[in-house]
Amino acid sequence: MMLKEAVSAADCVALQLSQDGERYAELGAKLRNTQFNTALTIARGSSDHASNYVAYLIMSRLGRVVASLPMSLLTLYKSPLVTKDTLTIAISQSGQSPDVVEPTRYFRDGGATTVALLNDTTSPLAEAAEWAMPLHAGKEQSVAATKSFITSLVAGARLVAEWQDDAELKAGLAALPDALRAGAQADWSAAIEVLAPARNIMVVGRGISFPIALEAALKFKETSALQAEAFSGAEIKHGPMALIEEGYPLLIFATRGPAQASLVQLAAEMRGRGARVLLAAPSDIAERDLTLPVAATPDLDPIVAIQAFYVMAAKLSEARGMDPDKPRHLNKVTKTH
Repeated sequence: MMLKEAVSAADCVALQLSQDGERYAELGAKLRNTQFNTALTIARGSSDHASNYVAYLIMSRLGRVVASLPMSLLTLYKSPLVTKDTLTIAISQSGQSPDVVEPTRYFRDGGATTVALLNDTTSPLAEAAEWAMPLHAGKEQSVAATKSFITSLVAGARLVAEWQDDAELKAGLAALPDALRAGAQADWSAAIEVLAPARNIMVVGRGISFPIALEAALKFKETSALQAEAFSGAEIKHGPMALIEEGYPLLIFATRGPAQASLVQLAAEMRGRGARVLLAAPSDIAERDLTLPVAATPDLDPIVAIQAFYVMAAKLSEARGMDPDKPRHLNKVTKTH
């Protein structure tokens, strides 16, 4: 199911892009005409990684600082957080977890602008948020989120495109289904050869590619029981490099943009220290080990990059003798407080 659902992401994105256009335009106008002193994301797991991507787009394109809310401040510590002039963006596949629903309701009751990007429009989160924006991913049966993660990224990018009223980003979004279909055909078999016998891995990104490094590390743990840690390429030399030894595997996502050159250089440095580097980069990077598909604009590249990764991850799980649809100890819907 994981592989089937991952490959179906292009169709889900096409459906999403065909829906709710007026609603997104209305939300974009609302955001342009509202002053925010604080912007927060509210999410867990894969949805939190999607939130990191959305936050990066907002900060880089709109100049608003965005923080991830530690939800326990409200659900456990009952902290009296100020809600005035605040924007919250919650992302959830199920919309069921109390520690996502309760903070959203708290901020809405306090007068904040609350947005929820979610797959279940009948969920408690949909009721709690002022703006419930459907992902249109359809029912996701695999425990490991794939198509719901990709549609979350797309919904977040749509929000930013309408907020910024940016024609180039809107056009790039319209071209995404074809880019995702191409991404699903990417040959990452070289990664399976390296990772099938591996015990651990470091996953690296920087800037806009760091959220997908976080997501990839989670999927390695979930579906292949592979100990994986995600790091920013800027942080490797601050301590994690001490882990590098002969044959230590690194997967580096070098998507297009200002951070790409430093990641390609890092790959060369880590090879020099004996690491088994898997550099995922577009076809114009000669040093690449895995070819990254690209979107119409670099800010959307992480969406098609994770598409290619998901296909490989599902096949890797099977190569390691596991069932990607039955991760140990995990359920589809997780409710935390």
